[in-house]
Amino acid sequence: MTPSKFAWASIADDLATNLVKELLHARQENTTPAIAPGNKSSLARTDLAGAGATFPAPLYRKWFQSFQQLHPEVHISYEAVGSEAGPRKLAANTVDFAASDVTSLGDGAHYRHIASVLGGVVPIYNLENVNQDLKFTPETLADIYLGKVKKWNDPEIKSSNHGVNLPDRDIVVLHRSDGSGTTYVWSDFLSKVSGNWKNSVGTGSLLKWPTGTGVEGNEGVASAVQTTPNSIGYVELVYAIQHQLSFGAVRNSSGEYIRANLNSLAEAAKTATTAANIDSPASITNPPGKEAYPIASFTWLLFPESITDPAKKAALFELVQWILTSGQKECSALGYAPLPHEVAARQLNLLHAAN
Repeated sequence: MTPSKFAWASIADDLATNLVKELLHARQENTTPAIAPGNKSSLARTDLAGAGATFPAPLYRKWFQSFQQLHPEVHISYEAVGSEAGPRKLAANTVDFAASDVTSLGDGAHYRHIASVLGGVVPIYNLENVNQDLKFTPETLADIYLGKVKKWNDPEIKSSNHGVNLPDRDIVVLHRSDGSGTTYVWSDFLSKVSGNWKNSVGTGSLLKWPTGTGVEGNEGVASAVQTTPNSIGYVELVYAIQHQLSFGAVRNSSGEYIRANLNSLAEAAKTATTAANIDSPASITNPPGKEAYPIASFTWLLFPESITDPAKKAALFELVQWILTSGQKECSALGYAPLPHEVAARQLNLLHAAN
């Protein structure tokens, strides 16, 4: 924003007034229907039902709302039931599409999978009288969830948080109880950085946890940490932001402590732009790059290779194409990183090849 040519108030007041005007103008533009009067959508009236990951659920709900404003003849519902339950519903033909953060999707010969957006999993915590943002080494996170680090003032935590007055309190460990893509991403990262974790727990969406209490859903973990003193958990970044929870910086493969944000997630995604096979689900946790956040992941849309209902097929392909183009502009406002252009272009090619 720049000041008006003639300003009778302070510069700050003048800038604020101009900013409000610009925001109102932008809002009017954003609420203007994208389909001009007289230009009717070519889609037939139909319903689309989806189910799956809670990781991208806030963004998916916003996307579907925006798409329905453009195509009111298409009604879309989405159940955030987890990355395991969603594909099961798709396999049982009770939904038209599913969403999963799990890279080993299984039954891959029967379903198309399209990367839709990039997110980050963050360690959240609830500590009174600790005002500084904490730093976590990958080994510390693994040892907390292995039950080896039990106190907040353990030397392992203190070593990366010099000058922070950590309490002599037991760590209340919270994790997902349901089959979860967020758990898959979290455990995939821990398996790469900790031999003890890899050998004793491993990677999966549903784990045999050495310690801690299970809670269902990203929303459930965020709420539980928010109301439980001295607790730690892990959620997708947007849930930490929505609940105004503290979340830690994590040491990446370059030795830098990095907080999750749009820039650090975009840096992590650069791994995929050079990967030989982004056409199939690939893990991007613990990527190279000094500024890359280490616990990042794509999330995937799944739909059948063969869709017999022509109205559903047309609506679904139009929806996914919109997500990979116009929809990417809505990611940042909710704390998700849009797909790199190269990745989005390759997903569009896959979509068109499937149509």
